[in-house]
Amino acid sequence: MRTTITLEADVARKLKAYAHARRTTFKQAVNEVIRRGLGAQERKETSVPFVVVPHTGGFLPGIDPMRLKQQLDDEDVEEFLRKSDHR
Repeated sequence: MRTTITLEADVARKLKAYAHARRTTFKQAVNEVIRRGLGAQERKETSVPFVVVPHTGGFLPGIDPMRLKQQLDDEDVEEFLRKSDHR
């Protein structure tokens, strides 16, 4: 099919460089790049959707979720004492 398109200057430069690097014609370069672009769109539409599998979570036995801050404070104190004993 024969048609006329207007390319922006930067796109035309890139296509000319692409054609030159592959030793092909400008027309073939335009068709190849358009095919690849359209093919990429098709693959995105048919890709498998990402599914999130929820995790039930929960705390280990003996951990009270209402006292997490206190537990962190206790661990900080223990770490401080360990570091101060080694000096």
